[in-house]
Amino acid sequence: MYRYLDSRPAGNSSISLLARAIGKIAQTEGDHTTAIPALTLHRRNAPTKPLHCIYGLGLGVVVQGEKQVMLGDAVIDYGPGQSMVTTIDLPVVTHVARASFHEPFLGLVLTLDSRHVVQMASEMELPQPSRGGVYRPISIEALDGPLVEALARLVGLLDEPALLPRLAPLIQQEITIRLLAGPHGSQLQHLVASGSPSQQIAKAVAWLKQNFTRTLHVDELAARAHMSPSTFRQHFRNITGISPLQFQKQLRLQEARQLMLNQDLDAGNAGGQVGYQSASQFNREYSRLFGTPPQRDVRRMRAN
Repeated sequence: MYRYLDSRPAGNSSISLLARAIGKIAQTEGDHTTAIPALTLHRRNAPTKPLHCIYGLGLGVVVQGEKQVMLGDAVIDYGPGQSMVTTIDLPVVTHVARASFHEPFLGLVLTLDSRHVVQMASEMELPQPSRGGVYRPISIEALDGPLVEALARLVGLLDEPALLPRLAPLIQQEITIRLLAGPHGSQLQHLVASGSPSQQIAKAVAWLKQNFTRTLHVDELAARAHMSPSTFRQHFRNITGISPLQFQKQLRLQEARQLMLNQDLDAGNAGGQVGYQSASQFNREYSRLFGTPPQRDVRRMRAN
């Protein structure tokens, strides 16, 4: 297992301004959706237990407290003044590592639109990522002042509903441009570089996300990516931290968990809907991933 921390956070004054803007709206503990569909605000008053979830293409920012994300064997810590960009859908385990009632964890997540990223990258004169450059599906970088200011303006727009429909898309576009032009830019460009292994794996991940209930044939998925099966498996594991079969399994189990939680399905029906033909196999793999049998896990989540 390895751990990596990134560079120095941005100035305290700009981070504090963004923290106040988030805290003004996220006054209660939890995850807060907003009038900007791509933007969610987050507050925790105490450290949390590890949670399995899927991170999609987006920008995460911590302005108070600390968070830890585990991707495969990698342990990623980030805190105030740091930003995290995820370039493809990834199954991760995450938890808030530092938070208290008097100094809660505060952060935001802004989902990025892949079409806008591709369009902006094509219109900007950006240096092409080197073929030998290392592609990281999750990158942690220090926030710079202009990006923090753009994020603060976006959050501040939530108090101006009359202006929000006109200005929010413009500020979101500015944020995408600043990400492409900043330290995260090389990782985002790997995603859009035509024919690159990272782009092919991103397409395979997107296909899996849409078709996770189907029987997985890795050879066919490798052919879609124009790779041999062994090369495909190697690139897939290097980028996502797990094998294609493990990735599909986590997608299935995450979806089954949501079906049981939100639609009150029992374990047998939920497992069948996500592609499991054996109830015992579903229960066994669910317990291995989430640490407890399906029905007990759902009761615990509802109680919390």
